[in-house]
Amino acid sequence: QVHLVESGGGLVQAGGSLRLSCVASGRTFSNHGMGWFRQAPGKGREFVAAISWNGYNTYYEDSVKGRFTISRDDAKSTVYLQMNSLEPEDTAVYYCASGRAGWAHSMYDYWGQGTQVTVSS
Repeated sequence: QVHLVESGGGLVQAGGSLRLSCVASGRTFSNHGMGWFRQAPGKGREFVAAISWNGYNTYYEDSVKGRFTISRDDAKSTVYLQMNSLEPEDTAVYYCASGRAGWAHSMYDYWGQGTQVTVSS
């Protein structure tokens, strides 16, 4: 059974930073791409960032480029999302996912339960 557990969410003022973590268990972490998605109230789940299985390739949604950084530590089976210069529009539940790195939901076969990020203005 594959489990993904996110942490690091919280309440932060606009312009602040947070680092999300997602610990994976149940299959070989280093064999799989990882992604971060988010869902704001009343909206669909949208792609945020992804990293390939070997860490060589990263992908970002346009609105977070230059502000967010995805990284992975295979020794810890953990993927991170460093979020800087946060904006109220970044408020959402953030989910990590395991599968093939990319922007589409269908590229991932396992999902975490999510962590809430709230950015106050």
